[in-house]
Amino acid sequence: MDSDLAGDTGPDHGLRLDPGEFIKANMRLVPVPALPEIQFYTAHPGSGLRRLVDPEDDVNEAEPQPPYWAYAWAGGTVLARYILDHPITVAGRRVLDLGAGSGIVGIAAAKAGAREVIAAEIDRNGVAALGLNAAANGVAITVVGGDVTAGSPPVVDLVLAGDVFYGHDVASRVMPFLDRCLAAGIEILVGDPGRACLPRSRLRLLAEYTVPDFGEAKDAAPSPSGVFRFKTEAGG
Repeated sequence: MDSDLAGDTGPDHGLRLDPGEFIKANMRLVPVPALPEIQFYTAHPGSGLRRLVDPEDDVNEAEPQPPYWAYAWAGGTVLARYILDHPITVAGRRVLDLGAGSGIVGIAAAKAGAREVIAAEIDRNGVAALGLNAAANGVAITVVGGDVTAGSPPVVDLVLAGDVFYGHDVASRVMPFLDRCLAAGIEILVGDPGRACLPRSRLRLLAEYTVPDFGEAKDAAPSPSGVFRFKTEAGG
């Protein structure tokens, strides 16, 4: 566990902090590794992120999570890189950034000329970070705080799914939603470094990039991460 998640409860322990104010005061606005075009608020050892975790969240939320939104993950990074390198992918289109986290994929889509970007994120702190990151990059993004995978697909042309296959429970919710999107005629692109639950038989590789990934050893050589088109069971 990172030092910024362990032990540092600080004087605000037990209080419901304002996540936006906390992020601006305690995190650093820096360029995303491998994406110098985009800045985001990221954690550092002195951030004290544990203070943002409400004890009630662990009990009441369907999926309490570590602050994934506070870091750049390889799947989102390569998907954002691909969009910036191939702006025609999103230009003039309505886009959903699924499981948006820090929002770097949606920000890339907005910068590349998407007509509208919707970012869906279940973590209330992630929702706050999304708004701050979008503003820091001078783009407009509609943020949806909640699990959109339980319902019908939104009215979009393209779903961007960066690092949504990191666990079985998440993948089991995402897959039926993505199938409903395909049935509605919505294109789907996936960015992933090869997580355990990645549905490889449903993917067609479009590009590979070698980028850092949060959680890997500092002296580890990065492995290529892929951008894929999600396809039907029949391989369409």
